[in-house]
Amino acid sequence: MNNLLYEKDTYKIIGICMEVHNQLGKGFSEIVYSDALEFEFIDNKIKYSKEKNFNLNYKGNILPHKYRADFIINDSII
Repeated sequence: MNNLLYEKDTYKIIGICMEVHNQLGKGFSEIVYSDALEFEFIDNKIKYSKEKNFNLNYKGNILPHKYRADFIINDSII
């Protein structure tokens, strides 16, 4: 992973994701992993927002369905 835009934050997030995986393993629903990630973000004092909706523009038209990001970290990483 060279030339990452937010290299320090990216490595921190990947480490947190690996910690969640190491603790929970596989087989849970997405919401369980989301809850664990949220706990880790709080514990690591990482600024985040959860389940934020974005409008989608297609050829100048706003689509009726929105894109929902699971997490936005430091107002810059989705």
